[in-house]
Amino acid sequence: MDREPEELQFLGFLGIYKEAYKIINSCFKLFSQITLALILPLSFIFLAQIQISDLIFTKINNNEDALEYTQPGSPTQDKILNKLSSEWLDFLLFKAAYLVFALIFSLLSTSAIVYTIACIYTAKEMNFKRVMSVVPKVWKRLMVTFLWNFIILLGYNTLTLLLMVLSILLIGPSPVGVIVLIILFILYMIGLVYISVVWHLASVVSVLEEVYGISAMKKSRALIKGKTWVASAIFVSLNIVFVGINVCFGKFVVHGWKLGMGARAGFAILFFVLLSMLILLGLVVQTIVYFMCKSYHHENIDKSCLADHLEVYLGEYVPLKGRGVQLEEFYA
Repeated sequence: MDREPEELQFLGFLGIYKEAYKIINSCFKLFSQITLALILPLSFIFLAQIQISDLIFTKINNNEDALEYTQPGSPTQDKILNKLSSEWLDFLLFKAAYLVFALIFSLLSTSAIVYTIACIYTAKEMNFKRVMSVVPKVWKRLMVTFLWNFIILLGYNTLTLLLMVLSILLIGPSPVGVIVLIILFILYMIGLVYISVVWHLASVVSVLEEVYGISAMKKSRALIKGKTWVASAIFVSLNIVFVGINVCFGKFVVHGWKLGMGARAGFAILFFVLLSMLILLGLVVQTIVYFMCKSYHHENIDKSCLADHLEVYLGEYVPLKGRGVQLEEFYA
């Protein structure tokens, strides 16, 4: 980062993206290597599961349609039911495998990018081999943070669903009921964005500091104060692009039969590259947001101390901890 620590607090929406572009451009080769090793597989896994899920569901829908025209208890019905059971089992197993591999590559990618940017921030010498040697030791901390976020989201979604069902039962299908549901949905989306922003920042905290899990979530929540709107705007803008890529991939690749195989393959490559670039940008941006929040709260990371704790000592990753790396306060 070319900026001084105290200047980071003044970064706005566009400033964060500009800073991310500068960082990626400054170490383009290293970021390209990380992208090829971790982010490209993650993008491929995500897009491939869309295509494969659609193929499986097409078979399921065809068999369900055929089931409507068979006589109950007939051999044909039994055969179709067996096929449906097998196809649903295949779908669930495929989804489980997808979630496992997507989670692994997501955590590994986050670890690599956060560690790399921290090295850039401290002007620390690094290379691809060094980054990849640290990554496997860091992602376990991220896993704990992810599990806590999953628990929080599960509770949040369950509570929201109960409130919506309760409002329907108490108010009924009336104009007032519709308005209440709309208000609940808006509040739900606001809360969902906030939880997601806290989690993404907590992922950076888990890599660069000694806390992880629920402690990292609490630390992230404290850091985000004062910069919630900027961080949320960043998160929403990235997810809008993500949804756009997802929708376009479904339209032009998954359901783009009329375009021909050549055009579909071209679109598939295009969206694959765009998604990979988006994931890289998103990970860089969330790390910059971390340093911005530190700066906003007048907390300056001692660069030399951070560099020491980014070292791989005796083959083990040493996270930031103790007073030696406690963030010092400064006032602009």
